[in-house]
Amino acid sequence: MTRNAPDLENPPKQTRNVISVGIVGMGKMGRIRYSTIAENGNARVVAATDPDSERLAQLTNVRVHRTAADLIADPEVQAVFICTPNYLNQKLTIEALKAGKHVFCEKPPAFTAKEIEEVIAVEMRNGKKLMYGFNHRHHESIIKAKEFIDSGAYGRILWMRGRYGKSVEESFYGSWRAKKEYAGGGIMIDQGIHMLDLFVMMAGDFDEVHSFVSNLYWKLDVEDNVFATFRNKDGVVASLHSTMTQWRHLFSLEIFLDKGCIIINGLLTPSGSYGAESMTVTKNRSAAPAATWTEQEDLVFEVDNSWRYEIEHFFRAIENDTPIECGTSQDALKLMRLIDKIYENR
Repeated sequence: MTRNAPDLENPPKQTRNVISVGIVGMGKMGRIRYSTIAENGNARVVAATDPDSERLAQLTNVRVHRTAADLIADPEVQAVFICTPNYLNQKLTIEALKAGKHVFCEKPPAFTAKEIEEVIAVEMRNGKKLMYGFNHRHHESIIKAKEFIDSGAYGRILWMRGRYGKSVEESFYGSWRAKKEYAGGGIMIDQGIHMLDLFVMMAGDFDEVHSFVSNLYWKLDVEDNVFATFRNKDGVVASLHSTMTQWRHLFSLEIFLDKGCIIINGLLTPSGSYGAESMTVTKNRSAAPAATWTEQEDLVFEVDNSWRYEIEHFFRAIENDTPIECGTSQDALKLMRLIDKIYENR
């Protein structure tokens, strides 16, 4: 399903205003967050900042700040949403935490694991909620897959395979994502990090990493392909291909277990580029070689609730003073340690 662009002039009415939010960056992700928060009865956007004055001019009933520092210093802002180019994520997260704000930050959380350790040190001292936007964990297909796995009915995970790719045009050369100093890396840290996060969600952390990192086609200082394999202490192996030479957008996650398999193809996104989000779940295969399945279920998910689920979790943790359970700084640290190992083979 393709989401409509947010109506910044007439956001949905709110039933209650509990948490006052400031958004740093009103690009694509800032606009998605703005729209989703406007639909949530427990929060309201009171402040925003962006280098593009035209983006800010579209906002009504929102204080416009000249800089991120000004927004973070705003005494009315309780929670800061960081929707900026990658190189600002770690810096602004630390500044907002030090200012006593709760923080929701888009991925990637930082460029390295060491940078995340620096964030965690500040987080532990300041005691505010910190959540990272690993949105894919909140998709209906992923939630359902995790439920199937945790039920134990399908046995243990044996292996996983994830493919996540897209096509980019020559205009990509002029974007900040094409420059390592701003992006931190290429397709892996931009998109592949989501698939890696799903591997960790399903099977836990990984101890061993092997990878090939290349930029054969675009020939930039950021990679256009990563082929990586991971293995954990239980012997689960996961294979990842993250690419921006796919030429056609693709999302595919396969999880094979003792007694069946879970296959997810497609992903509901704001652009609609990845097609329908569907899942096939099979259980209890017959004897090889002509294996068949005694049970098969085909599911199609037609509504993308992921953005709503994600911020509801964040706001609920703030309101009830409960821990962040999904997209924590520890989740971020696990991911960045794996990303560090991938990029060692650059």
